Amino acid sequence: MMDNEKFGNFVKELRKEKNLTQKELAKRINITDKAVSKWERGLSFPDITMLNILSKELDVTVEELLNG
Repeated sequence: MMDNEKFGNFVKELRKEKNLTQKELAKRINITDKAVSKWERGLSFPDITMLNILSKELDVTVEELLNG
């Protein structure tokens, strides 16, 4: 079972380490900043097809991303 809140916090940490705003990250992976915001707040989880792109953008493996 995936912990959305843990995942969201991890994404937020990684994004901030890269000095990216939610808008900038969203633009880089072709989604809305609203989606990024929802992930970071643990309200939703990215589509499975997004995980590869997201992990590359944040310089972590998909596994690391999922484990938070």
